[in-house]
Amino acid sequence: MATVLALETSCDETAVAVVKNRQVCSSIITSQIPVHQQYGGVVPEVASRQHVEIINQAIAQALEQAQMNWEKIDGIAATCAPGLVGALLVGLTAAKTLAMVHQKPFLGVHHLEGHIYANYLSEPSLEPPFLSLLVSGGHTSLIYVKDCGIYQTLGETRDDAAGEAFDKVARLLHLGYPGGPIIDQLAQAGNPQAFELPEGNISRPGGGYHPYDSSFSGLKTAVLRLVQQLERDTQSLPVKDVAASFQETVARSLTKRAIACALDYGLHTIAVGGGVAANSELRKQLHAAAATQNLRVLFPPMKFCTDNAAMIGCAAADHLKRGHTSPLTLGVQSRLAITEVMQLYQLEGSEV
Repeated sequence: MATVLALETSCDETAVAVVKNRQVCSSIITSQIPVHQQYGGVVPEVASRQHVEIINQAIAQALEQAQMNWEKIDGIAATCAPGLVGALLVGLTAAKTLAMVHQKPFLGVHHLEGHIYANYLSEPSLEPPFLSLLVSGGHTSLIYVKDCGIYQTLGETRDDAAGEAFDKVARLLHLGYPGGPIIDQLAQAGNPQAFELPEGNISRPGGGYHPYDSSFSGLKTAVLRLVQQLERDTQSLPVKDVAASFQETVARSLTKRAIACALDYGLHTIAVGGGVAANSELRKQLHAAAATQNLRVLFPPMKFCTDNAAMIGCAAADHLKRGHTSPLTLGVQSRLAITEVMQLYQLEGSEV
């Protein structure tokens, strides 16, 4: 079994973990949310500086929590794409330095592949093929998981990601940042049928709608117009009802597309990943719809839905066991399709 020390600094969490195969030995996550709340969102330069200040301490804590020394570590990994370039550079540089100092293999990991592997941490017996529904602040995709590093994108958002829509709607409702948790909380006391909102369908050139692609920009605009009308016509904005109606629409849209995609491709398991995987309405709707079709749905534990290094370490451990390593010349990329994951690796011992 491969034991990996992994770093995740793609956005505003400084995370370090030690993972042995699919078992988490330690997981340190330091969130920067309090720092960025005053700006209403993540400020890239501020995020990078925070990572620099925290990363060394987080590495030491992860090793201490795992009760391991460097001799027990088989490889060192870091997220290299996609993400904020400055933030990614902090983790990647630290990982490369540790790999050189301790003479360990280095692995650059795709952030979305990490979110796929988050499900392996709670379901170690999970094996491809299966469908992954990735829903986060930057990504909303349906991915056919064929094997380690082998993926096919079947559906994706054409504009805003689901998590991005949550943040934008939260600002419209004057709820602050981040939007997902507070909207979910308020929606529990709201009426999800209070307001009819558009789901956001993607038209096909030849007619009809794309069965798997999604759109949330129109939904966001509809909420904006609804809020403006309500603020004109009423003395108090029914925030809980708006939050519940918006959340129900997002969950319904994602559920319909995921179920249709799984059935069409003959996949019996849907594994959900990303920050929006923590959303209670999505969990409820997807479990209910899957049960009617005899499909299995997996959600990571809450602590592994948002960005963390354990999922990066799990993906890296699988690659390392297969002889995949990354050259020390590997750089960071703000964008990289998940179908290009194997560009990050070479077979151990091969020419760079």
